[in-house]
Amino acid sequence: MSDMRTRDKTGQDIAAGDFRSHRPRFERDAMAWPPTAWDDQPVAVDGAIGQAVDGSGPGAGRTAGSGDLSASAVAVEALQTLLLALVLFVGLRVVVQNYVVESYSMEPTLYEGQQIWVNKLLYKLSDGPERGDIIVFQSWNQDKPFIKRVVGLPGETITVHDGQVYADGYPVDEPYLGQPTNGSETPVVLGADEYFVLGDNRGNSGDSRSYGSLPGDDIIGKAWLRYWPPRAVGLLTDPGVSHAADRSD
Repeated sequence: MSDMRTRDKTGQDIAAGDFRSHRPRFERDAMAWPPTAWDDQPVAVDGAIGQAVDGSGPGAGRTAGSGDLSASAVAVEALQTLLLALVLFVGLRVVVQNYVVESYSMEPTLYEGQQIWVNKLLYKLSDGPERGDIIVFQSWNQDKPFIKRVVGLPGETITVHDGQVYADGYPVDEPYLGQPTNGSETPVVLGADEYFVLGDNRGNSGDSRSYGSLPGDDIIGKAWLRYWPPRAVGLLTDPGVSHAADRSD
């Protein structure tokens, strides 16, 4: 039997047994070298699973490390959200603050345990409290804030007699009361930035009748919303709750 031979690409005869040793190791070894576009073009790698992609599938346009970039973007977005929430929280606390009523002095308007929002900015942007406003303040050398109703305004002379409060000799209309107002009949002359404040529960309230007038600088803000308990939610600016005195000459 004749010896099986073949020829390599140079034209030399190769015995059948020697064919494996002359076989190209890689497909590209049998190609023209260097190839026109084999090693010169970068290969995009799917950063999530490490597979080569041709730019036409779901991972098109992604490069190595894009997963890390996405994680960084999520982290930045989360940080921005937290910062925004912090700014809103601080801004809200500048404008309003919540308080819990801890006494009986404002019944029947406010009861112990009810929670309210206090507007701390309103009086800084206006001429100050009006008669009938419910305010929160810290004064009279006490370590806790008070909540009372404004009855006398700056410059007025307040007297209490015959179960009634008088401002400059005129009776103060207080439809929210269910009992008479008792106290010293000695007139109280209010300064340019002083207020006369009383609790709605006139028989059980420590207020201007005992402590004197209230300096305007000690006022924290106006109680404007009762938000707890849910059955009692409502604005404290309702005329039936906070009514300015109706005076006429």
